[in-house]
Amino acid sequence: MNEVIEFLNECGTFFVSTVDGDQPKVRPFGFVMEHDGKLCICTSNQKPVFAQLKANSAIEICGCKGPDWVRLYGKAVPVTSDASQTKALEVMPMLSNMYSVGDGVFEILAIENATADFCSMSGESHQVTL
Repeated sequence: MNEVIEFLNECGTFFVSTVDGDQPKVRPFGFVMEHDGKLCICTSNQKPVFAQLKANSAIEICGCKGPDWVRLYGKAVPVTSDASQTKALEVMPMLSNMYSVGDGVFEILAIENATADFCSMSGESHQVTL
């Protein structure tokens, strides 16, 4: 898991894909952390991405740096708690411009049953199961 988190953090911006009915939806994200042994992202429960993941928890994340990329896929499961929110604000303090612990909007999602495929333009690849 550390390899995935480190890679995504080095990307800066990575892309999260969800399903909305029969349409894929992709948007940029920039936050990832480990909490309680799980890879987590965060969002607002007021955004379409959260509604899409509640309706269909299938998620894919893709990030690139140079000739290398990772594609992570699994299920997004809410793990919002005061502890997970507090950790997210510690990991990325600028999130406090949008969220606060217990605000009723700030959601933490763990990616469970996940697999990460690391690939390179050179043809190298390996897989990590989370």
